[in-house]
Order: sequence, then structure tokens, then C-alpha cells
Amino acid sequence: MKLQLDDIADLRAYERERDAFRTHVIDLKRRRRVGVGPLVSVVFENRDTVRFQVQEMARAERMLTDAAIQGELDAYNPLIPGPGELSATMFLELTTPAELREWLPKLVGVERAVALRVGAGVVRAEVEAGHAGQLTRDDVTASVHYVRWSLGPDEIARWRTGPVALLIDHPSYRHETPLSPATREELLRDLVQGG
Repeated sequence: MKLQLDDIADLRAYERERDAFRTHVIDLKRRRRVGVGPLVSVVFENRDTVRFQVQEMARAERMLTDAAIQGELDAYNPLIPGPGELSATMFLELTTPAELREWLPKLVGVERAVALRVGAGVVRAEVEAGHAGQLTRDDVTASVHYVRWSLGPDEIARWRTGPVALLIDHPSYRHETPLSPATREELLRDLVQGG
């Protein structure tokens, strides 16, 4: 279910809940973060991770109006998956200027090279439409991308029995990581109920 204005606490109320909510989201992201090779990590988003992002943006930028908050909701609500979907933020973990200069041009199109291996089948990610135009360029890629998957009933049934792996098959970056049982179970809830 998408977030509404009433789901976002005002600044004073959020300060009272922030420590406990932050601890909850850190624990949640621990189960929902998957490293793929040495340079990429993927965080599978859900309603709580997106609410945390919006709350933190509102806090950092001191957003006090409904219009400002609604702008953030409009930007981030598409990351909340519905039933049969998964949604993720993909990070290129490049920390030095030299790494950025080397890898950002090499990894153009990496957002279209992400997939899930579910049993014997492969489900390719789609680039989140609202962000694609802002992040996709011909000569250099961004260090953050938003992707999503749609899985049918047969793929969800195979998810239950496994194995499941996250893979990237870009010409300059080919890596695959099996999902842990805890991560598979966590994401199965998204697939069945929505995030």
C-alpha cells in the first residue's frame, strides 16, 4: 500500500520515534541488502524503507508543508512493490574519484543487466520508469539506480522452494549471489502481500 500524507509524521513527532524506527529499518535493511560482486549492492525496498527515506528527507530539509511532503511521496511511492513485485535500489559502491572515473563509463546500462535466477528460470529487472530518464546516459552511468521485477504465480512458487540468486550480466561486470534463506523469506512476504 502506497504512503499517504498521514503516514508521514511531522518533525516533532518523528523526532520522538526516530531512534526506534531507525533501529527497525537498519535491521530490516540487513535482511534486504544483497551484495553482488565487489562493487554493487542492492537494497530491496518496502513500505518501511521508503517511509524512512521520506521521513529522513523531510527532517534533513525541514519540510513543513503538505506540498513538500507530497512531492517526496510522489517521487518515492513507486518504489513500494505491490503483490507479485519486488523493487530495489541498486548502489554502485564506488568510493574514490579514481573508481568513479574508471567504473561509471564502463557500467553504462548496468541497470538493464540485473536479474533474479529463480529455480531454473531468470526474471529480468525493469528500470523504474520515473527515474530512468534522470539516471540513464549514453557515456556514463549513475551510481544509484531503481529497478523492479514482476513475478508470476509459477515464479513465486519456484521462489518458495529455491534456490534464488541475484545476478548482474553486464559485459564489464558479471557476478551472481545466492539469496540467503532469511532474505528469500523476507522478500516472499513482498511477493505475496506487497511491500
